[in-house]
Amino acid sequence: MKKSKILLIYTGGTIGMVKDYKSGALRAFNFNKLLKNIPELAQIDCHIDSVSFENPIDSSNINTTHWIEIAGIIESYYKSHDGFVVLHGSDTMSYSASALSYMLENLEKPVIFTGSQLPIGDLRTDAKENLITSIQIAALQKNGKPVVREVGLYFEYKLYRGNRTTKINAEHFEAFESLNYPPLVESGVHLKVYHEYLWTKKSVKKFTVHKVLDNNVAILKLFPGFNQAILKSVLQTANLKGLVLETYGAGNAPTASWVLAELEIAIKNGLHIVNVTQCSGGSVIMGQYETSEQLQKLQIINGKDITTEAAITKLMYLLGRNITSKTFKTIFETSLRGEMQ
Repeated sequence: MKKSKILLIYTGGTIGMVKDYKSGALRAFNFNKLLKNIPELAQIDCHIDSVSFENPIDSSNINTTHWIEIAGIIESYYKSHDGFVVLHGSDTMSYSASALSYMLENLEKPVIFTGSQLPIGDLRTDAKENLITSIQIAALQKNGKPVVREVGLYFEYKLYRGNRTTKINAEHFEAFESLNYPPLVESGVHLKVYHEYLWTKKSVKKFTVHKVLDNNVAILKLFPGFNQAILKSVLQTANLKGLVLETYGAGNAPTASWVLAELEIAIKNGLHIVNVTQCSGGSVIMGQYETSEQLQKLQIINGKDITTEAAITKLMYLLGRNITSKTFKTIFETSLRGEMQ
């Protein structure tokens, strides 16, 4: 069986930094000398190539143009390589993994996002394990085909579906969680693949890369005491087309008449509003309580168990596809890449 060809895509972030022990400063890692610095990679039965952003960035600076660049790199190397590992800063990794899951339609190969909390040259780094195992998972094949055929996020011994993840800790090595969907792979003495949870493509259509995203979107988190002026200012933002409304519990919001009136006006003016719970886990259940029944009557989009990261990037993606207003709600409430139940 031929060796898998894996492409490393370095966008920036802690994982690509090494410490200069004389000065204590961090500098960018030279990925052309990957095997020299991480000889363990030679034990993985695959061929590794690498490509870097011309100007690697801190993930706090990531935006839609960078997602389009990553998607373009994958498109360019899609036929020549069997899997992709995207090295990315952890702060916005869940947003990027979610966005790419939508942009890469009919994906037949693994795209694994990973990073680290400590630089690759640090004494107690988590970077080596994350990198090595991500490459190993990307290289996994069964009957000549990749085992994983979706966008995943690997961190601290677990591979998750990328669009199901949220960064939950700024200090622990276990930085990410997927509270509404189980891990796809767990790394221990052996790699344990949970085949029953892997995404299976439901069509035979060819791989397509979507490069148009509309970022005229916003997130509004409800809080006790938020006022009409705040709500109105957000809803009346110039060119705003989509809003993720982070509600309480199972999708509940205040029932004050001014709240409902402002939301109704915005929806009638064409704004797409998605109801997403503020809770880390669980789902929006529209109409379960009186406090969400009114939102349901307004035809607000039910975000179900989607994460905020997956919801905001799904809005960008669907708005970029010019989905008609008549079908937008139905399509958003449909799982496109396993991002919601």
